[in-house]
Amino acid sequence: MWQKLWHKINNSVTGGALIIAFFSFLAKLFALLRERLIAHNFGAGEMSDIYYSAFRLPDLIFNTLVLGALTSAFIPVFQRVWFKDRDEGLKLSNSVLNFFLIFITALVIVAFIFTPQIMPLITPGFLPWQMESVISLSRVMLISVLFFVVSNLIGGILNSFKRFFSFSLAASFYNIGIIIGILFFYPKYDLVGLAYGVLLGAIMHLLVQLPEVHKNGWHYKFVLSFDKNLKKILKLMLPRTIGLAASQINLVIITMIASTLTAGSIAIFNLANNLQSLPISLFAVSLAVAVFPTFTQAVNEKNTKLFADNFSRSLRRILFMLIPISVLIVVLRAQIVRVILGSGAFDWDNTRQTAQTLGIFAISIFAQGLIPLLARSFYAYEDTKTPMSISIFSIIVNIFLSWQLAQILGVFGLALAFSISSILNMILLFIFLHFRVKDIDDSQILSSILKISVNSILAGAVAYAALQFLDNLVDMHTFIGIFIQGFGAGLAGLLSYLVLGIVFRLDELDIVKKMLKKFILLFRNGRY
Repeated sequence: MWQKLWHKINNSVTGGALIIAFFSFLAKLFALLRERLIAHNFGAGEMSDIYYSAFRLPDLIFNTLVLGALTSAFIPVFQRVWFKDRDEGLKLSNSVLNFFLIFITALVIVAFIFTPQIMPLITPGFLPWQMESVISLSRVMLISVLFFVVSNLIGGILNSFKRFFSFSLAASFYNIGIIIGILFFYPKYDLVGLAYGVLLGAIMHLLVQLPEVHKNGWHYKFVLSFDKNLKKILKLMLPRTIGLAASQINLVIITMIASTLTAGSIAIFNLANNLQSLPISLFAVSLAVAVFPTFTQAVNEKNTKLFADNFSRSLRRILFMLIPISVLIVVLRAQIVRVILGSGAFDWDNTRQTAQTLGIFAISIFAQGLIPLLARSFYAYEDTKTPMSISIFSIIVNIFLSWQLAQILGVFGLALAFSISSILNMILLFIFLHFRVKDIDDSQILSSILKISVNSILAGAVAYAALQFLDNLVDMHTFIGIFIQGFGAGLAGLLSYLVLGIVFRLDELDIVKKMLKKFILLFRNGRY
């Protein structure tokens, strides 16, 4: 029974989304522990600025050429080839893997050699001792890129098979590696020990996925065939790669600007950004990843209704979760930051600045959550040019606003520019999707947005009232007092949101009920 139950969960969009969401949540718990340890040891200051800046160069290579770009182009082509001819699918996947391993290895070697010349361009505001440290950390982190190349392709293969378990578990192992680096490598090797933790996490990220992909029929072969399928993937990747390159350049420029602001600005931006990304990864990215194979299937079968139904349902689920969460984050931002990060070297001034930055980020959480779903809608049609063009335009807007607003608002200006450009990106993607798919259930989507928004604002008002009430009952100078105040107010807000959903007959509440009923039935009898 349990085997049958697991097979059902691991081979459906709903089950896949739940698996990804659960393990995304687990990964984010480890990520929050990681962030707390960084904040505890270094606060928001020069040392933490070094740590976050060291990611920029390896991320520029990996996120531009592999993450997103490869899988978005690889999955539709590989899925089509594999299910027609497994031998051809195996040859294609290994050709892609070997091509990128050779190519990325060459780039990593060049970047490793020229790191001392590159990093001063990325962090022009750093002191000499900071520059020396960030170069050392960046060089170690560059090695981790090679493991992520393999791991990311393996994850794409597993997604094509609609196998989500080990793919979803990998992020937790990555964060565990970083935590080991903070707890054990840092005391022994000083700041570069943090980079050793990142390298360990990348190795673990790969190793945890290998057994499942091998079990499902894939194995490594040294083959490099430049056939039409590999050329198709490279062609599809190009626009996405350009878009991601622009995105990474955007982050580099943000780091450049932040390095010239007050010490700790890079850390504050990254800490707040990592906190706000939790609900996005948990509720939006997980669902977008899980529904992508179904989008691809619908397009291959020319089934417009299947595509539209899945798109509308997925979009409304994301908004049902993210709009109230973004409102509650704005209301509870100080409590969230203080509970998660407020210990050791992370003082009240760090808390205040990070909380304000988090509140500004929260304005665009709903938009950031919809972008992965909207982008994958285009990828399913093998259209990577449209999301690329929109992304580049939004990034140009973000860079311009960042430069202008940072001079007035400091790090808060960077977060505000990010939120404005994210909302713009989402709106443009939604508009352009209509040129490709005429009917995506607009009336139902608009009705849901209005109801969800009104209910969320009312729930936020309840949370704020509860916050003020609990302020008089607990000691706000203690961790437990802040936790009780924040948890109690957040719970009151969430409960009121659910009650309002029942009163106003929110359709998305019925979707959640159906999901729960479906999985109750699964656990009772092992079938749908």
